[in-house]
Amino acid sequence: MIESMFHLHLPVLEKFLRPIVVYLFLICFLRLFGKRELAQLNPLDLVVLLSLSNTVQNAMIGDDNSVTGGLIGAFSLLMINWTLARVLFRLPKVNKALEGSETVLILHGKADRKAMEKETLTELELLSVIHKQGLNGFEEVEKCVLEPNGTFYVEAITPSAGDAERAEVLKAVRALTAEVRSLKAQLNAQATLGEV
Repeated sequence: MIESMFHLHLPVLEKFLRPIVVYLFLICFLRLFGKRELAQLNPLDLVVLLSLSNTVQNAMIGDDNSVTGGLIGAFSLLMINWTLARVLFRLPKVNKALEGSETVLILHGKADRKAMEKETLTELELLSVIHKQGLNGFEEVEKCVLEPNGTFYVEAITPSAGDAERAEVLKAVRALTAEVRSLKAQLNAQATLGEV
């Protein structure tokens, strides 16, 4: 039993290189096919990501189901990810080229149909993103951006409930201040008249 758990069926170098090659190709393919896959907007996108991991599994491990092979594969994946993260941190231009750029989908309440088409987003999918932010429609959105990592940034035109409440409190404080000043002026005027 111990022999079957830890015996490698492939050379160590091959076990080390397979996950690295698959990792690098996946990075390139995800960049090539766009941010939509990362955003997981609908069940189809989720199924693609889940199936992708199963599809590349055999390419990563080969004909080896040993614990040792799995540990070597896991180590090589973590190592290439750590290395690539450090390299991209030191080379921001390369990082930006690999990562891509953001896509502005809505600006000043108007949806950019060409940007939506570029990212293969339907109006219904974009509305779903907007609704998750507590907004009812495009007209309530100042800016909606699909980030390179697949997340959405949504900024509302109208202030949030907290901002609106603070504005009301500030308005009430200003009104009270004006009223107090008026009362002080009246009291001063009465005091001045009383002295005469």
